[in-house]
Amino acid sequence: MTGLGSPRVELRNIHKSFPGVVALDDVNLSFQPGRVHALLGENGAGKSTLIKVLSGALAMDSGQIFLDGQLVDVTSTTAAQAMGISTVFQEVNLIPAMSVVKNMALARNNGRYGFISWKRARKDATDRLKRLRLDIDIERPVGSYSVAIQQLIAISRALEDNTSILVLDEPTASLDAKETASLFAVINELKSNGIAIVFITHFLDQVFDISDDVSILRNGQLVSTDQIKDLTRQDVITQMIGRELDEAEHTAADKSNFTAGKDMLVAKGLGRHRTLAPFDLTLRAGEVVGLAGLLGSGRTEMVKLVFGAIQADAGSIEIDGVKMPKISPQKSLRAGIAFCPEDRKAEGLIGELSIRENIMLSMQAKRGWLKRVSRKEQEKLAEEMIKALAIATPDAEKPVGQLSGGNQQKVVLARSLASTPRILLLDEPTRGIDVGAHAEIIALIRRLCADGMALLVASSELDEIVAAADRVVVMRDRHKIGEIDGKEITRDNIIQMIASQ
Repeated sequence: MTGLGSPRVELRNIHKSFPGVVALDDVNLSFQPGRVHALLGENGAGKSTLIKVLSGALAMDSGQIFLDGQLVDVTSTTAAQAMGISTVFQEVNLIPAMSVVKNMALARNNGRYGFISWKRARKDATDRLKRLRLDIDIERPVGSYSVAIQQLIAISRALEDNTSILVLDEPTASLDAKETASLFAVINELKSNGIAIVFITHFLDQVFDISDDVSILRNGQLVSTDQIKDLTRQDVITQMIGRELDEAEHTAADKSNFTAGKDMLVAKGLGRHRTLAPFDLTLRAGEVVGLAGLLGSGRTEMVKLVFGAIQADAGSIEIDGVKMPKISPQKSLRAGIAFCPEDRKAEGLIGELSIRENIMLSMQAKRGWLKRVSRKEQEKLAEEMIKALAIATPDAEKPVGQLSGGNQQKVVLARSLASTPRILLLDEPTRGIDVGAHAEIIALIRRLCADGMALLVASSELDEIVAAADRVVVMRDRHKIGEIDGKEITRDNIIQMIASQ
């Protein structure tokens, strides 16, 4: 880029390797004050490694970091914060059992002799949350709030210091449109104060909405850096994946000619008090049913009620015409129902275990723990799944916690498929993954459907629902408010139903 002033931060020849993988290969990059710089790339491209180096969470093998033209040694996250480099990582780093105000006060010492003045802490927390248009009870435990609210609290805490550069890693992944707009208003305010903002996201529309500059990484190398005004959406996608992207789109013609198979699961009046109003739902062989609605509309709750992860207190479920009394996850697995949760860290994976061990868990649970899956079966299954889902790893023994977010999501999906389900429940299957993996997973959903599987897919991305679904269940305020099918499945029609009185 030309015509810009001196950079706030400059990274020169940054190199970082892990066993068998070059994560960053002599990357040169700079961030300007008063500008939003989007950092893009497929999962495994090196984005997370780069920001960990910048924030002091990870030591680089070689290279230099300059802050306002001065060479600095970022040895830790504490050192980075002292220099004015603040980072909010994708996984919310808060203590759930502690109150909001205590979480906000952890990073600051606002009293005398090392003690905290709780009067000042409460005022400070309230003022900082208001910057994100967030009006909540600061005495409540953080864990009692939704993931979206927790994300906003984490961002507010990062803004406690007089930062000169703010790194936001997937800050809008759990936010609805209104919350995203509020965050963007704060980002624009920070820009006007001369703060350099590094914005990592997989939502390309947001990149074009808020960014001034864009840098793209691929396989640990910097591919390009441009001003957003000089790019098109197709330019960005092509540079990210290194090839033209074939959009996985389920056309209106396909949908108008679609005929579903037999009823595989029928829920009647299923619900739980204070969680989700009673609803009816039918899943049929060879059909993808999408769940659409705003954040908090009840998408996740519906999926978990069907699987038995949340116990229903009303209604019933029939599988192949047989009523299932008091459904539970174990009964669901044995009945051929698999579930991929939204929160892959907390509910989907065991980070310390290998890819192989994570993949075989659902198969072992389905068989029962007295019928052990042999090591030979485990290895064969893991290799098949790694190949089928293109999981980027040197081998099946790599700890799953060391994979990129998109590859972790593929392992969650592989584990569900390993149990050979007839009904698959997916909650945000493409959350936090790159555009290439996104298209691959949508294509996989269509292939599974063609093989006769019934799928229920909950997603916050309407374009994803439109591309994948044969029928759409629309949610609002924890109620099912209607269904759309066939060629009537469009973004506008879904939005109109959500907004209807």
